Amino acid sequence: APPVFRVNWFRKDENGKFIWPGFGENMRVLKWIVDRVHGRAGAAESPLGYMPRHDDLNWEGLDYAPEIFHGMMKIDRAELLLKSEGQKELFERFGFRLPRELEHQRQALVDRLNAAPEVWELEE
Repeated sequence: APPVFRVNWFRKDENGKFIWPGFGENMRVLKWIVDRVHGRAGAAESPLGYMPRHDDLNWEGLDYAPEIFHGMMKIDRAELLLKSEGQKELFERFGFRLPRELEHQRQALVDRLNAAPEVWELEE
């Protein structure tokens, strides 16, 4: 899987509130990315790539429960396969002008999702 980080910034809870604490907290993710590049941070491999575990991020000054974080990081296979079909339709509009690698990456994602459980979850 490619080394990426995925946070569903716009995922909402059952009350319609955003789960991620806000764009002001994105520095925590950026720090994790830099630390990963320098071999100072861990990650979990997911169908979407490498993602931080709760303990891999610096939560100093913010009370953000691991169970909330884990809920945000869940990957629903059916939902993402549906989105990949939308990407395919978009890509087809570009025809020969679309770099082949984009479709290769989309298909690799579909393959990883098809091999994943119905709902993938982070393990600590």
